[in-house]
Amino acid sequence: MILFPAIDLKDGQCVRLKHGDMATATIYNNDPAAQAKAFEDQGFQWLHVVDLNGAFKGQSVNSAAVGAILKATKNPVQLGGGIRTLAQIEDWLDRGLARVILGTVAVRDPDLVRQACKAFPGKVAVGIDAKGGKVAVEGWAEASSLGVVELARKFEGAGVAAIIYTDIDRDGVLTGINWDATIDLAEAVSIPVIASGGLASIADIVRMTMPDARKLEGAISGRALYDGRIDPAEALAILQGRPAAEAKS
Repeated sequence: MILFPAIDLKDGQCVRLKHGDMATATIYNNDPAAQAKAFEDQGFQWLHVVDLNGAFKGQSVNSAAVGAILKATKNPVQLGGGIRTLAQIEDWLDRGLARVILGTVAVRDPDLVRQACKAFPGKVAVGIDAKGGKVAVEGWAEASSLGVVELARKFEGAGVAAIIYTDIDRDGVLTGINWDATIDLAEAVSIPVIASGGLASIADIVRMTMPDARKLEGAISGRALYDGRIDPAEALAILQGRPAAEAKS
């Protein structure tokens, strides 16, 4: 079970939004590369990065910041936001990403996702962001008519490495992950699912260890880590079944 610390990039800075609204951005660090290294030093083994400007614009905007992150950490990095073509996918993987996250294009052009999975095995994840049970696209600015499970099932057998499922109504507001919807999705498909949106406390970390959640690959944490609501050593110890004191030593 993996806990993915999140770096959301807006104008080259680490921020967190509420409900995906760019106007609500709180700046947590002006140096994304330093933040990436800090997460590595805290014991995290993966990093989740989103180019928020890119998600709205439809092309990478914070590429310099992402490049600095890749140089600063040895941890594998997954990136989403504005990645819409095979050429962009190949370019990012060549630059050292562990995997790309395809969101809007998964709705608009599912065949491209399948092509990418074939061309880059194990390197492509699908981001499914939902509001009211329906998938949102274009940086969450537009709603589609697709249901979450309906979209996920389009990629069964395609080789998708993971589905990152975000409940937009809970994102960035520390109300707890929508465990029911997330676990329902994990049970509906064979693709590993990563929970995102609203992780708020150690209680959510403990919830990740419950039997019905063990099918998940993990969960993403942003604001709760930045605000100090979750102690990294304690959270990682719980997920790894080790005493927190051992994790801090």
